[in-house]
This record gives sequence, C-alpha cells and structure tokens, in this order.
Amino acid sequence: MKLLDLYAKMKGDLNQIEQELVRSVTDDHVLLGEASLHLLKAGGKRIRPIIVLLAGKFGDYRLEVMKRVAVPLELIHMASLVHDDVIDDAETRRGQLTVKSKWDNRIAMYTGDFIHGKALTIAAELPNPQIHQILSNALVQMCVGEMEQIRDFFNTEQSIRNYLLRIRRKTALLIAISCQLGAVAANTDRKTANRLYRYGYNVGMAFQIRDDLLDLYGTEKQIGKPPGSDMRQGNITLPVLLALKDAETREPLLNEISSIRESGGKRDTSRAIEMIRKSDGGEQADQLANRYIKKALHALEGLPNITAKKNLMDIAHFVGKRNY
Repeated sequence: MKLLDLYAKMKGDLNQIEQELVRSVTDDHVLLGEASLHLLKAGGKRIRPIIVLLAGKFGDYRLEVMKRVAVPLELIHMASLVHDDVIDDAETRRGQLTVKSKWDNRIAMYTGDFIHGKALTIAAELPNPQIHQILSNALVQMCVGEMEQIRDFFNTEQSIRNYLLRIRRKTALLIAISCQLGAVAANTDRKTANRLYRYGYNVGMAFQIRDDLLDLYGTEKQIGKPPGSDMRQGNITLPVLLALKDAETREPLLNEISSIRESGGKRDTSRAIEMIRKSDGGEQADQLANRYIKKALHALEGLPNITAKKNLMDIAHFVGKRNY
C-alpha cells in the first residue's frame, strides 16, 4: 500500500485533524494567525498525527480523544520547523518561503512560541498526567538536541554516536511518543504502548537519516530546497561523517567544508556533494537506515494482527524508501 492509499482510507479522521489544526492556529491576533496558517498550508506528510491515530486503534479508539494528542504533536513539530528555519537561516521549506523569509526572524520566533502554546493548551484538556509527563520530557529533550546541533555546526570531528544521539532528540523522540501517546490515550496496556514506542523510535531514526541522505542525493524539486542545504548551514550529517572516514575523500572534503564555513554558507556545495556521492558514505548511511526499519518492524511482531498493524508496517516501508 502506498502512503496516499493509507491517507485515503483514513480520510475522514485526518480531515478532522486538519480542520482542528487550522482552528487551533486561527487567532484574533491577525499576524500570528497568518504566519501560522502560512506554515500549515505549506503542507507536510502529517506522519505524526496518522501514527497517533493508528496507535490508538490498538485500544479504545475515540477520535475526540485522539485529536487532543495528534493535533498538539503536529503543532509541536510545526513550531520546531519555524525555529529551525531561523537557526538555519533557511529561505524555503517544501518549496515555499519560510516564515522568517516572508516576515522576519522576530515574527518567526514568536510564531513558533505561539504554536507551542496552542499545542500545550489543547493537550491540557486531557486529564491523564502520564501524557503531560511524556510530552514535557520530549520538549526538553528536543531543545537539548537543537542546542547540540548548534554546538556541532561545522564540527567534522564529531562522532557517529553524537550524531545519532542528536537525531534521537531532534526527530525520533517526537515520532516515538506519537505512537506511545496514541496508545496511552486509548488505554492500551503498557506492553503495547512500549512496543509502539520502540516502533516509532526506530522509524524516526530512519526518517532523519533518509532526510539527511535526500539533502545530498535528492533534487531541489524532490526536497523543496537546494541540495546541500544542511552543509551550507553547518549541519554535518551522517553521510558526510561516513564519507570523511574514506582516506581518499577526507582531505579534499575537509577543505571544501572549511571553504563553505569561511564563506558563511554562501559557497556552492556541488563539489562537496560530488565527493560524498563518490564515496560509500551514502550507501553506509542507507544501510543503517534500513537496520532501523527492520528494528521497527520487529517491534510490531508481538502486536495483534489488526489493520493498523499492517498500516504501521506500510509506513515503515515508506520511510525506508522515501524520496521526498
């Protein structure tokens, strides 16, 4: 099943999530509402909401409850994108102007804070304290991940372990708790919630590695921004770190990265991208992403054989092969 087929099958529930997202960011303050809607209408895969809904299928599925988990998680993701674009000085996202480009950095930062606040307001409607504990811990960890990324800008000596810990905090954790909180809100047993958390964590790790690969191997049409954007911003990702381990590639690639840094990210990255593509860094990164997908599928094995399980397997396969 293609991802679009899954979305079509869940169209009714997803439409309600989308309507709730629009309603939640529509505000009396015109500028904050306009900036938030600009980001929302730029689109997105809505992976986190759909995972929340599917996880809820393993328990007492009630859309009114699921909405109060799915919408805040997507809003938190959106807020992180607004803040990322300020930090990365990104001009476009998904082929559209970023909030900071259309307005300015100050408007973008307040918009991100506003969206965060809306997320917490909606989540507060749920009485289960476990949900709030999981959500608040994830927010703290995401902030730590962002700070670690800033600390490691243009750090070509960082370890693979540090990279993996950073993407765990920045990306994988939010996908993991999307599964976990969907299960908790539907009152599943702890073992089921834990299995779904492990599934989401491994899918999230693979998702970010694939994202980093697409930045170097994709086209601007595919990824909605110029290839090599991560490198220009100083974000040294897994394929780059692995390429730097190649004896022939290391020195010339280090020189290119140094030149990019000295130019303030203005230097063309095509030569650096060519070096990385000629190394086996991309292949090794792809292999690691595939191992995470296998772990995600393994986490699902003990769950009941319902349609939602098959849908989660389909999402894992999509993430492992995605090219946009």
